Amino acid sequence: MNTLAWAQLALLSSLLLVAAQSSSSSSASLSDCHQHGATQYCVLPNGEETAITTSGIPAATAPSQVVASPTAAAQSTAVTDCHLHESATYCVDGNGQEVEVSGTGTVTGEPAAQYTDCHPHGNEGLYCSDPDGAEVLVSAKTEDASDGSNSEAAESNLESGGQTCHYHAGVEHCDDDEGAEGQDSPSCELTRRDYNTSLRIGTLFVILVTSSIASFGPIVLTRLLHLQINNLVFIVLKQFGTGVIFATAFIHLTTHAQLMFANPCLGQLAYEPTTTSIIMAGAFLSFLIEYVGNRFVASRRSKEAEPNEVPTSEKIERESSSGASGTEPPHADQTKNVASFGHHHGLLRPDDKLSVLVMEAGILFHSILIGLTLMVAGDSAYVSLFIVILFHQMFEGLALGTRISTLGGTSGPVKLLLAGAYALITPLGMAIGLAVIRRFNGNDPATIVAIGTLDALSAGILVWVSVVDMWSYDWLFGSLSRAGAVHTTVGMTSLVAGMVLMGLLGKWA
Repeated sequence: MNTLAWAQLALLSSLLLVAAQSSSSSSASLSDCHQHGATQYCVLPNGEETAITTSGIPAATAPSQVVASPTAAAQSTAVTDCHLHESATYCVDGNGQEVEVSGTGTVTGEPAAQYTDCHPHGNEGLYCSDPDGAEVLVSAKTEDASDGSNSEAAESNLESGGQTCHYHAGVEHCDDDEGAEGQDSPSCELTRRDYNTSLRIGTLFVILVTSSIASFGPIVLTRLLHLQINNLVFIVLKQFGTGVIFATAFIHLTTHAQLMFANPCLGQLAYEPTTTSIIMAGAFLSFLIEYVGNRFVASRRSKEAEPNEVPTSEKIERESSSGASGTEPPHADQTKNVASFGHHHGLLRPDDKLSVLVMEAGILFHSILIGLTLMVAGDSAYVSLFIVILFHQMFEGLALGTRISTLGGTSGPVKLLLAGAYALITPLGMAIGLAVIRRFNGNDPATIVAIGTLDALSAGILVWVSVVDMWSYDWLFGSLSRAGAVHTTVGMTSLVAGMVLMGLLGKWA
């Protein structure tokens, strides 16, 4: 064999040796090989998973030549810190991102602490194994996932995507950067949130105690101190309460009803003045109840009167004529304390109890809605909304309790019953809200119509009661119509203070 032949043989041997070393190195670099259907996958040293293809040899035998092709970027080999949000399972991958775990192996109770042996299935996504060996699908968390952090961020007043969201009247509203109400249609579906149940139960009892003190306080105070009708303390409480009820009707209830009927989830109203029409109906209903009730009471009293007693209409004319001639009317010198005081001026007001009952009906209607909407508000807005409603209940309770304390011819237990109804109604609404907190959808059209109608109806009732029975009577026909400068100033200041403070609370609730 000549020199050229030997040289060629040596070169061929070197090439074969290099190829053998390369093949050995390639085989040694593959690990964690596993079968996905008819295709075998292995993991390279850099973490990339590769599909292994064979050349002319059945899949059951070991391949003599392999071709490695990357299928995905480096993936987490495990997901840890697994936990539940509602009914979904979430874990944290190797990059610190939260991912959702679903599929055949997803648990129905408490999730596993971690899922290991994570690997992709071609284009199907990333799969991991649970402690029992079952595979689960791991995917990026969806935008509408109801985890606590996303829910809280969506509910907060922080700007996101050019909008600021807040709660008003138990409804979430979003404003754009210019302060205009967001034009994009909100989701009308039920929003899943994490709720602090312990906080809500605690605040229920706080509302109960506050409402009780406010409504029972004036009744107990008049009993203990024997306050007279012209006492300055009583004037302050009564006129402050009038201002509170008046502001509640316009600033709170009317605004709430308008917001409800303007909800995009309800669509365009065929009759735009729906809110004001219901308010008008509430005022007319209050008038009708009081008118019919007064006529009934006057008729019954007329039949019970002795034959020689002067009829009520003639008594009014005599009192009017005596007042015009400078003689004080018979009832002017009657000194009655608050516990037994009652208005007696013919057919105008034969019975104060009916007026107070109408007023309390209007208050109870919206108080139960206040409790319900407070309870279903998101956690980010709950504390501030609770504080506002706490003051609302205190002021309104004082207003109602003061009017109840003036009822003449009404026994103590009846007064306590009327005050107790107010003390319990808002906690009752809160309890209902807590029971339906996972199912209540404030953007459901039927819910919007129900709450909006009751708010508007309550507004109409309180408009009538505050303007006719409370404000106009006290200042045009009652003791303040002829009061001195001090009492008039104190009464007017208290009236305005009630309006201003209740109006201020309208900024947040």
